[in-house]
Amino acid sequence: MAGVAEQTQAAVATETAAATLAVKTVELRKTFGRTVALAGLTMTVPRGEVFGFLGPNGAGKTTAVKLLLGLLKPTSGQGWLLGRPLGDLGARRRIGYLPELFRYQSWLTATEVLALHCELAPLPRSSWKDEIRNVLDTVGLTERAHDRVNTFSKGMQQRLGLGAALLGEPELVFLDEPTSALDPVGRHDVREIIRGLAARGSAVFLNSHLLSEVEQVCDRVAVVDHGRVIAEGTMNQLLGGTSVRVRAGGLTLADKNKLATFGRLDDEGEHLTFAGLDPDRVPELVATIVSLGGRVYEVAPRHQTLEDRFLQLLEDEEDKT
Repeated sequence: MAGVAEQTQAAVATETAAATLAVKTVELRKTFGRTVALAGLTMTVPRGEVFGFLGPNGAGKTTAVKLLLGLLKPTSGQGWLLGRPLGDLGARRRIGYLPELFRYQSWLTATEVLALHCELAPLPRSSWKDEIRNVLDTVGLTERAHDRVNTFSKGMQQRLGLGAALLGEPELVFLDEPTSALDPVGRHDVREIIRGLAARGSAVFLNSHLLSEVEQVCDRVAVVDHGRVIAEGTMNQLLGGTSVRVRAGGLTLADKNKLATFGRLDDEGEHLTFAGLDPDRVPELVATIVSLGGRVYEVAPRHQTLEDRFLQLLEDEEDKT
């Protein structure tokens, strides 16, 4: 009986903690027959945070989002959105969603598309006019409010989709590749919209393959591969440590292999990048290159990018299997 009581108390504590978060999952798993689409997703996203969800194709990102939105049922595990269990209708009314692939009725105007989404939400009819005006202004489509969707470029349709996701001032917004069809100005505008959502206390769950965009806007990032989170943290935690880039000549492949003790080596001919190298060891590195008969032309610190770290994590994960 004591064991049952402890399990009950633990479950209550987990649900209580989930109530203060935008997203919480515990070993969320999804299989399709013998195929494991999601191996056990455990993560938390606080309210007011911009959270990046990254991974290669087939890593389980789409399955995870569908589970969170209640479009799929998990095989096992638990999850909560805005303090409510996955699939809860009340919670879903407080969520905005921009899917990666969407198509609006080409014969409708932007205003008519948004009015349809107001009805589906459902939002009080008395609020529709203000809601539509506000989101059109936010995504920069006010002047195209009464133009048909079939006259819109891909970028304009992307803005319209984002506008639909923002109706009703959602507390949690899922954005799947929100800047994929946008030019640099459009991407800048979306970043500002995302920051504005976080500033008002909404959480943003961002799935994007444009890692430079994620690096600029996200507070925390999770990297998922083979259906499981392999790394999670703030940008500083994930990108911790600097790299050193050296331009050197006169080194053989055997010489370069000896230099691998200084850090993870990325060999691009004369340009050698050492990831995670302690700055205090740079003089030792230069001296070693010279002792091997090499000639050093340039040494420069290089801050690791999210793309560098992402590729490194995937490579390390591949080495484990």
